[in-house]
Amino acid sequence: MGVLQRQLLVIAVLLAGTCMLGAQETTVHVGMVRSISSVATLNAIEKGYFKEVGIKVLTEDLDTSANMIAQLAQNQLQVIEGGISAGYFNGLEKGLPITIVMDRVSSPLGHNLMLRPDLKDQITQLKQLKGKVLASNGAGSVSTYEVGKMLESDGLTISDVDVKVFPFTQMAIAFANKAIDAAIVIPPFTSLFLSKGQAVAFKDPDDLVTPHPLTISVDMVNTDWAQANQDLLRKYYTAYLRGVRDYCQAYHGGANRAELIELALRSGTETRRELLTEYPWPARSPDGRINVESMLDMQRWYTKNKFSTAQVPANRLVDTRYIDYAVQKLGPFVLENRDSKLPGCR
Repeated sequence: MGVLQRQLLVIAVLLAGTCMLGAQETTVHVGMVRSISSVATLNAIEKGYFKEVGIKVLTEDLDTSANMIAQLAQNQLQVIEGGISAGYFNGLEKGLPITIVMDRVSSPLGHNLMLRPDLKDQITQLKQLKGKVLASNGAGSVSTYEVGKMLESDGLTISDVDVKVFPFTQMAIAFANKAIDAAIVIPPFTSLFLSKGQAVAFKDPDDLVTPHPLTISVDMVNTDWAQANQDLLRKYYTAYLRGVRDYCQAYHGGANRAELIELALRSGTETRRELLTEYPWPARSPDGRINVESMLDMQRWYTKNKFSTAQVPANRLVDTRYIDYAVQKLGPFVLENRDSKLPGCR
């Protein structure tokens, strides 16, 4: 065999090996409701964390958490990242193969129950909202739960206000047209509304909603698929948690912050640079932890207020096995910027 033939044979073997490695990658379909916190997943993909454990992640944008439960239950998506809602508890009650695995956004939330500017001096207590029009992004959303819990702290219930559903992007217009008196608002809209004088801060759910901390956005999996792919899921969440911890370092102003800002902009996760550089990012747990007592309280509240009929035990609400494995594998999270005073992502 000549030198050229030997070289060609070596190249062929290498190419065959590369193809075999590619073929061994398992594809996981992940649906995401876009948020700055999505950067953790995108970062894990870009850094090759998933690839290192033989996983190829294909992401799909989702508009709302309402649509994603059905797609997850039907295994059109194996993992979804989005907000908690009454729909999740209703899905469990119906026996759908879904469960929450880890947090995606948790306290401190940066949410605020905001008022129309002209009501600033007229409404100073929550009980004065009785009969007022209040905007939420969804009737059975976790935001409505937050509002309900806040009202209860001052003797009202959610039925004492007129809840109207508005996307966050439409709330400023609704304030300007006096179509609403108050709204439960999330970052970056809280800071945006304040900076433009479109609303005034009134009450912070982090001060009033218990049990605390509160998780409002999560990772969910299809349990039938998970049962058949437990080792794969352990690897998936170990790789993903590496991306989450990178996100937490950037959240605290770590050396990688500029890199993750550029990733958010390049991916279209956020198009306004100033919202990434000037305002707080959503907080999350570097260990993916969820306060189960808070989840149980949500379930009780949704049932009491007729958004749900679910009465599901704690071990069905959250499955911590995969994130427990990932934390054990990676060890404790060590904050790079120890001078950071931000309370989240710790």
